[in-house]
Amino acid sequence: MVIVTNENITSKQRSKLRSLASTLTPITQIGKGGITDNLLKTLSDALEAKELIKVTVLENAEDSPRAIAENVAELLGAVCVTVIGRKAIFYRYSSRDKFAHLEF
Repeated sequence: MVIVTNENITSKQRSKLRSLASTLTPITQIGKGGITDNLLKTLSDALEAKELIKVTVLENAEDSPRAIAENVAELLGAVCVTVIGRKAIFYRYSSRDKFAHLEF
C-alpha cells in the first residue's frame, strides 16, 4: 500500500476524501491566535486517531484560510485535501498498529 502524501495524491483520491469528510464536524477553530504549538499537538493527535479531520478558520484569522491550511499541513506532515470557504480538510496516514485505515 502506498501512503498518500502531497506529492502523490490524485484528484480521484482528493474527491473521495472530500466525500468522506462531508459528514465530519470541525474539531477545532483557528482564529486570531494563529497556529500555536498547542493547536498543532491537538491536530496531530486527531489525525493520528482519525486520519481525516475538518477545521474551521475564523474570519479574524491573520491570513487567508488557504494559506493557513497549507501552513498547518506542512507543519503536520499532512495533506491539505481542500479548503472550502473557511473549512479546511486534512489527511494523514496514521502510524498506529491494528487501526482500520481509510481506504480510497
